[in-house]
Amino acid sequence: MASTKVKAIVIRAANVKDKDKLLHLYSLEQGKMVVSMRGVRGDKAKLKSAKEIFCFGEFIIETTKNANIVTSVSIIDSFYDLSKNIEKYYEACAILDIVDKVVKEPDPQLFITIIKALETLCYEDVKKFYVIDKFLLDIFSAMGCSFITDKCSSCGATLGSRYLNLDIGELVCPACKTSSCIAVSDACYSALRILSSTPYDKHTSLKLGGMGEAQAFNLLSKNYEWRTGFTLINMI
Repeated sequence: MASTKVKAIVIRAANVKDKDKLLHLYSLEQGKMVVSMRGVRGDKAKLKSAKEIFCFGEFIIETTKNANIVTSVSIIDSFYDLSKNIEKYYEACAILDIVDKVVKEPDPQLFITIIKALETLCYEDVKKFYVIDKFLLDIFSAMGCSFITDKCSSCGATLGSRYLNLDIGELVCPACKTSSCIAVSDACYSALRILSSTPYDKHTSLKLGGMGEAQAFNLLSKNYEWRTGFTLINMI
């Protein structure tokens, strides 16, 4: 059997058989992986603390003919405190759901981004939706779609009024507006720009307020649905 060590986070988990668990990992080295943890749901299981979503650690995986089996885990962080705040918990679940649905290949920068986003939600006093908004901006950037620009992505003109063209996922000017475009208010664009430029660990100081804050989340949610075909999970 071949043995592999990866640094990974559990993004989805399901019970199988009597006491086993099937985990979906996103790893630094190999991207998405599906692995099995045997007997881990037993009361005396040594690895039971590593079987839940959000568990971040170094996983030792043995590859057999039929499965990838976790034999050891060195936990770096379980992000346990997320379970103490229902709003933060569901926002963190939405981040993992995005990774599960749209990310496959290894991406070191994205891996770091995921961990920073979860750390911020878990340990910092941040307003609802700020972290998921920034994470969506980072995901769109990884897809090659930038929201933060002063130029129309179609004709290159300097933007006064802005529209999000859902077909291409970028901003355009009034002259390039189509039926698939959504108006982006100055307040919304300002909120997006601030979120994009502020590191996760500085989000405690952010107070966007006003209509721009709500508009930013609605715009990003709609763009995510249009780009991927998936809706964000309910975040209460």
